[in-house]
Amino acid sequence: MTQELTVGKLVNTHGIRGEVKILSHTDFPEVRFAKGSKLLIVPADGSPKFEVTVESAREQKGMYVVRLMGYDNINQVEKYKGSMLTVPAEDLVDLPEDEFYFHQIVGCQVFTDEDAEHPLGTITEILQPGANDVWVVKPAKGAEILIPVIKDVVLNVDIPAKKITVHLMEGLLP
Repeated sequence: MTQELTVGKLVNTHGIRGEVKILSHTDFPEVRFAKGSKLLIVPADGSPKFEVTVESAREQKGMYVVRLMGYDNINQVEKYKGSMLTVPAEDLVDLPEDEFYFHQIVGCQVFTDEDAEHPLGTITEILQPGANDVWVVKPAKGAEILIPVIKDVVLNVDIPAKKITVHLMEGLLP
């Protein structure tokens, strides 16, 4: 089964001509909602997912108003409110070197530069408080550890091995 990545949520209809409002969950809305882009609608009611093609899209008040090919009436799209929009993992946009998708980082084991044998823990979540991301590391025992994603701390990211090496600066451990 092909892994899929969520790129948005169909939150409402827009007007009576079949346009829908999409809350974007992607860093690349200009790619995902471009004319001709293929998306999979995963209906909220559990019915089978299906492919649609973007006919047009525009940003409006923090959302995207999208017209899908073959859908030109509110009655055709209203039933899909609450549905998620996904793309196959093969359709990922290439990232610059040393940048990663969240799904690549979550689940990686974290090791320190002082102890490459015993993992500090596993990344369970990524926070985005402002200037830089923060990885939440869950150790086998004890409180979660927050690792700031900065060059002085994150030394190496090996996605195929699901292994990340960090340098623990003073004050990072609880």
